[in-house]
Amino acid sequence: MIGTATRPELASTARAWHVLAPDEVLRNLGTRSTGLEPTEAVARLAQHGTNELRHEERVSPLRLFVGQFKSLIVGILAAAAVVSCALGEWLDASAILAIVVLNGFIGFYQEYNAERALAALKRMTAPSARVRRGGRSSQIPAREVVPGDVLELEPGDLVAADARLIEAASFQTNEAPLTGESHPVAKRAEALERDDTPLAERTNTVYLGTSVASGRAAAVVVATGMQTEFGRIMDLLATAESGERTPLQQRLHELGRILVWCSLALVALIFAIGLARGVPPLELFMTSVSLAVAAVPEGLPAIVTVALALGVQRMARRRALVRRLHAVETLGSTNVICSDKTGTLTVGEMTVRALWVPDREFEVGGEGYAPVGEITRAGAALSVSDRAAVERVLGVLVGCNSAALAQLDSEWRVIGDPTEGALLCAGLKASISSAEVETRSPRVVEHPFDSDRKRMTVVRRMAGADRCALVKGAPDVLLELCDRVDRDGHVVPLASSDRERITAQMSAMAERGLRVLAAARRELDQDATLEFAHALERELVFVGLAGMVDPPRPQAKGAVALAKRAGIRVTMITGDHPRTAGAIARELGIASSEAEVMAGGDLDRLDDEAFAGRIEDVSVYARVTAAHKLRIVRAWKGRGAVVAMTGDGVNDAPAIRGADVGLAMGRTGTEVTKEASDMVITDDDFATIVAAVEQGRGTYDNIRKTLQYLLAGNVGELFLMTSAVVFGLPLPLMPVQLLWINLATDGLPALCLATDPIERDVMLRRPRVRAESITDRSFVLSMLVTGLLTAGVALGTYLYSLGRFPVEMARAHAFTALVYAELLRSFGARSLTQPVWRVGFTSNLKLAAVVAASIGLQFSLPHLGSLGKVLDVPEMPLGHCVALFGIGVIPLAVLELAKAFRGRRADHGDVGV
Repeated sequence: MIGTATRPELASTARAWHVLAPDEVLRNLGTRSTGLEPTEAVARLAQHGTNELRHEERVSPLRLFVGQFKSLIVGILAAAAVVSCALGEWLDASAILAIVVLNGFIGFYQEYNAERALAALKRMTAPSARVRRGGRSSQIPAREVVPGDVLELEPGDLVAADARLIEAASFQTNEAPLTGESHPVAKRAEALERDDTPLAERTNTVYLGTSVASGRAAAVVVATGMQTEFGRIMDLLATAESGERTPLQQRLHELGRILVWCSLALVALIFAIGLARGVPPLELFMTSVSLAVAAVPEGLPAIVTVALALGVQRMARRRALVRRLHAVETLGSTNVICSDKTGTLTVGEMTVRALWVPDREFEVGGEGYAPVGEITRAGAALSVSDRAAVERVLGVLVGCNSAALAQLDSEWRVIGDPTEGALLCAGLKASISSAEVETRSPRVVEHPFDSDRKRMTVVRRMAGADRCALVKGAPDVLLELCDRVDRDGHVVPLASSDRERITAQMSAMAERGLRVLAAARRELDQDATLEFAHALERELVFVGLAGMVDPPRPQAKGAVALAKRAGIRVTMITGDHPRTAGAIARELGIASSEAEVMAGGDLDRLDDEAFAGRIEDVSVYARVTAAHKLRIVRAWKGRGAVVAMTGDGVNDAPAIRGADVGLAMGRTGTEVTKEASDMVITDDDFATIVAAVEQGRGTYDNIRKTLQYLLAGNVGELFLMTSAVVFGLPLPLMPVQLLWINLATDGLPALCLATDPIERDVMLRRPRVRAESITDRSFVLSMLVTGLLTAGVALGTYLYSLGRFPVEMARAHAFTALVYAELLRSFGARSLTQPVWRVGFTSNLKLAAVVAASIGLQFSLPHLGSLGKVLDVPEMPLGHCVALFGIGVIPLAVLELAKAFRGRRADHGDVGV
């Protein structure tokens, strides 16, 4: 029995396990190949704790709801409600509080539903592990695995902890969730030489959360729980949160500060003017505060929330599930997208792209495992001779294969090794199926792929009772075993010039980022020994090469080009080999040369200052770890960029959390990655991300023009009310009328403006700068001009009516003219540059319907006794209503004619140039 004195006490040596021989690893861990004794395992479980990762606590519904009320704008509205209560304006206070609470419920409902929808995407599992204990093999819960346990691994298993291989037979693992490696990684038990071997190249170590693709192995556990590589990523995740406001939150916070100071300045100004005119202080105070409250756009928080929620719905229709509401607009502000390669920019399925036989190369069409696509030569259909050559090379690659292709729910899937699945798919494109091969030439013996031999051999019984060894494997290794070559169906000796041409072709295909396999065969004598692979794998006939890759998605290249036109920098970050990553990036238009590719090891040699100086020149990062990805995101943010990060593996989670907006993949994404994200891309497609950026930009545009519409209305009301105070006139609007304008007249059209369709040129503009204010010079100028126009129309109407009618009727005239002006102006608010007749009335039918209904209601107010009394609108002749409507058209007409004039001047300017 192993004593407790030999228990591993330090996790600090975990990084060096790969340089030790298997017996040294066992000795240092105080265990043996037969495993721990059960009593020792119990003691180690008490010492090291359970083999579990730390999970983030779920945000409670109450906390999610309270979080909706943290903005400065909401605080201002709450203060306005309190002041209204103090002034006895209970209707005003109730309406404002209702808006605040409604806004909170809308935001809560959206984020809570997103969390529930995300939960439905998760696959619940009860992980277990097969371990050797006391010389026996037993199945135990994965949480009870301890350092020193010996895991038994076979195809389909999830690895339960980080472990060092001590036995391996044709063993391969899928490490995509951890390293981003797109194809299975061959593993072996031998020690490695370099202490600083990158994680993706530690071929004698397996990791928690990865899976077994093929073969069998035994591995001794060296780290569990938070001491594993996944655990280290979880620690990074805990420190990755930036804590910054989103760009929209920053802008609205800044706007809130402006509104606070403007309100205070207004109170001070009115108070000073009133004192100078001898107005009683109490009356003056109440009037001043009422005006300050009127300055706040009560409907703004609800408008912003509705615009974002509508953006969420539109994104959901485009297969993007938003978890956090403000991510909608933040994605629209993005100017750098750091994208994972495998499954996002690429289809995530190995595909044969090229076949080569001596002196002839063929292109293979299609993507993924679906057997759809043509095999051509130089873009033309195959001749009879070409087809025979293709059948010879694919006959070997399909015959020397142990995978299967199956169509499940209209999707083609590989059962077995993805590389072999890609070869089967290429065979089907040439009408060569594995079932037909098996029927025509039954399998006699198979020698599976081995990481030492780097090849696989299948012996088949051919027609006439002859036997043939079909071999595929690493091209450099296989070429050394060949002494003849198949040229146009004739077997001839392999000359040195042939070797040179084949080697050059191998290099050329590898430079294109293709993973290259060679195919060879050997006719066997009747008395040939079949039991030993090495006896079969000699004196081979070289047949040809196959080049495969995880190809770009069909939509990805166009999406990258669209992102570039929109001023967005796309950066690829992957765990793949630099050559493969660079080739895919060049095909997609992300990079133009090898100089734009940086490996993780090169990044380690740069300090932060040196890296910041080079970041603009690098478009592709390969062989990177989770820490590298987070460092890249932070470097871009340090330059003022708004960064989106995409990914699916656990190694992507820290960078996704640290980015301004994190995007997780819905199909292949891990639970940890989805929890760290702001948005889940349900179809794992980069084109969906670009479409979501477009929607985010459209949402921001709608929020901005809605905000301008609301603030221009408030400015008009303030100009009107302040003018009356300055000139000693009776107040032209009563508090209840101000509230009606802000919430009903302005609020309903504003909600419709928030649903405006996205403008066609939204992806032709440069991204907004992070520090850019939502209220820039043109915004403020347009707001002031519009406010002065509407105030001028209402004030002129009020002054005219004061001399001819009682003050109540004059107020009703001013109120009605202002309402009509505000309602009609909503049509012009849809565009800052295009006049209303170019934008059209039918492209936003909701707005047209709301304005029509509101105008009808305003026409009816003087004739509706109860509502008219509440709003202080006395009965007036129909002719007054028609005349006031005509007056209300004036601001819209002036503003739209000015737009048309500016547009015409700009057109003439362009012609002149």
